[in-house]
Amino acid sequence: MTFLARMADLSYRRRGRMVLAWIALLTVVILIAGPLKGEFDQDSSTPGSESKAAATLLADRFEGNSGDTIDVVWQAPAGARDPAIAARVERFLEQAARLEGVNAPAGAPEVSPDGTIAVTRLQLDRPSWDVPTETSTELVQLAEDASGQGLRIELGGGTIEEEGAPAELLAIAAAALILLVAFGSVVAAGLPIVTALFGLMISTMLIGAAVAVVDTPDWAQAVATLLGIGVGIDYALLILTRFRAALAAGADRRGAVIEAVETAGRSVLVAGTTVVISLFGLFLVGIPYLRGVAVSAAIAVLVVMAASVTLLPALLAFLGTKVNRLHIPGLGRALRPGRADDGGPAARWSRAVQRRPWTAAIVGTAILLVLAAPALGLRFGFPDAGNNPADMTTRQAYDLISEGFGPGANGPLVLAAELDERHAAVELGSLANRLEDVPGVAAVGEPRLNAAGDAAMLIVTPETSPQDSATTELVNRLRADVLPRETAGSGLTVHVGGQTAAFIDEGALVADRLPLFFAGVLGLSMLLMLVVFRSPALALKAALFNLLSVGAAYGVLALFAEGGFFAQLIGIDTDTPLPAAIPVIMFPILFGLSMDYEVFLLSRVREQYLKHGEASRAVVEGVTKTARVITAAAAIMVVVFLAFVGSSEVFLKLMGIGMATAILVDATVVRMMLVPAVMQLLGRATWWIPGWLDRILPRLDVEVARAPTPAPAER
Repeated sequence: MTFLARMADLSYRRRGRMVLAWIALLTVVILIAGPLKGEFDQDSSTPGSESKAAATLLADRFEGNSGDTIDVVWQAPAGARDPAIAARVERFLEQAARLEGVNAPAGAPEVSPDGTIAVTRLQLDRPSWDVPTETSTELVQLAEDASGQGLRIELGGGTIEEEGAPAELLAIAAAALILLVAFGSVVAAGLPIVTALFGLMISTMLIGAAVAVVDTPDWAQAVATLLGIGVGIDYALLILTRFRAALAAGADRRGAVIEAVETAGRSVLVAGTTVVISLFGLFLVGIPYLRGVAVSAAIAVLVVMAASVTLLPALLAFLGTKVNRLHIPGLGRALRPGRADDGGPAARWSRAVQRRPWTAAIVGTAILLVLAAPALGLRFGFPDAGNNPADMTTRQAYDLISEGFGPGANGPLVLAAELDERHAAVELGSLANRLEDVPGVAAVGEPRLNAAGDAAMLIVTPETSPQDSATTELVNRLRADVLPRETAGSGLTVHVGGQTAAFIDEGALVADRLPLFFAGVLGLSMLLMLVVFRSPALALKAALFNLLSVGAAYGVLALFAEGGFFAQLIGIDTDTPLPAAIPVIMFPILFGLSMDYEVFLLSRVREQYLKHGEASRAVVEGVTKTARVITAAAAIMVVVFLAFVGSSEVFLKLMGIGMATAILVDATVVRMMLVPAVMQLLGRATWWIPGWLDRILPRLDVEVARAPTPAPAER
């Protein structure tokens, strides 16, 4: 008996203890991980970058001032300097300065030329990502309370956040509806939800503890939760479908549990491991907070994967044939066990594709290339408040600043100067004057010395917006040419920092690391596929087709990012650049999930091939047996990722659209068209492997056909 068979048998015989063990594990995790819970922290600075050096200098030399700010913008038709208006704004600023992490403005407010718009910047005593979310909430409420009667106050800056729709609840509700339609049974539909939610409760607590030691952005929890919901339900769906099919074929309860875990459960372990390996490819990028995203998502996947192959079999052992209870008439046709397969739509489709494999391969590839084409015009950068929905206070503040002071005022550069010599302080004023003459610079503020007189801060306002390519060019020109020339022999060492510069540095680092990242994820995933299926052709095919699926996702993402009709459907009304980190995050997730469906399909094809040795017939049977479950699983993943559309973060909206597209394309064009066509063209060569390679690879068979296990009497 194999390890998985023994584990399944244990889950069957000790089903009560298995369920109690998971309940005990949840209790222990809550008791231990709860007190260890850390704070989410997105350090946007890039290790070794100039923006990081600037932030470090400001933190070390300017006590209580991180260089980050919150923009307070107000508009008053009667005039921003009107005494009554000024008094109300002053009261607001005094209240705001009492909040955690916030200091009073360093200087007088700036007033627009027409006198109706003014802006001041609340100083933060810590990086914006370290400011508590409660501060953001209270600031927004204070601004709303102070507005009215001829005064409008809006807030901008990296710490201002506004909540969107509860994506997790929407995802679970949509997944439950799909499961109900597919199974037609309340009990059967509820099991994958229960398994996934139980795993997520544990993983959420573990992620909270991991946050204490790994730099993790707050949105990583949403990514991990939605990914955990999707894969958890999908994995449970696969095992449950195999269990019901075994019962329908005449197996007893124990035999059905063992067959489900030994076949579908093996696929779940391989698929989940592929997702985790792909996620840890994010460590190759070198950005601290991406490691936190990888760890959070990997924890969610590992826990729900473990629940699927241990907790779910125990629950199935309790239920047996009762798994089909509470049937809803008219539903459940999609995953009804015992249906005839030979003449079904999936079988007819597979045979049609295999009759004209070249046509199917060319058409399928063309569809993917057409979808991927817009990715060539994808504009990389960093969405700012100007890309937020028009009704958000951050967007309102952005528009007011642009109207009153120009778009560059929304992303000022913070120049941090280290005074290496005593006479260097006298050079600051002349440096500021010379910087005003640099093309692309709209304004330069007065230099501000620290108390010790050994460091200074200088605010430079570009003419262009933070996401404009001209701003990137200005930052690069200041660093490479202007500042070295203007500070030569002055005793000044100047670093260009601020949030805009930090985002530029991050994009540059990601671009440099992309080849290593892609090679790492592709190489490890192909190696795992080679070990599992022992076929170089299948490993190469899987990697190529998954790349095409990801390319299609990038193309659709680019289409929505343009800000046209499609973008407005999800609440994006401007041409939006995409942070380079987002495609990087999407790649391992999508690559891993694509491998899921590859494993689900090919494991069944291989099982049939090992039974009779007929390659073409095995493809038809494999597609027929998995088409319905892959369709249901893909539908669940699509609605789960579409739940990101309800987020207030523009980049999460785009990421959700891209990932939903990739899953849909992968489950239809790739799995149902390209895979059967290519495997038909390869024939028996699909399963060829050189003898020397077969000998050195470890054995890890997936869903191997086995003789039925004799069953003892029902317990």
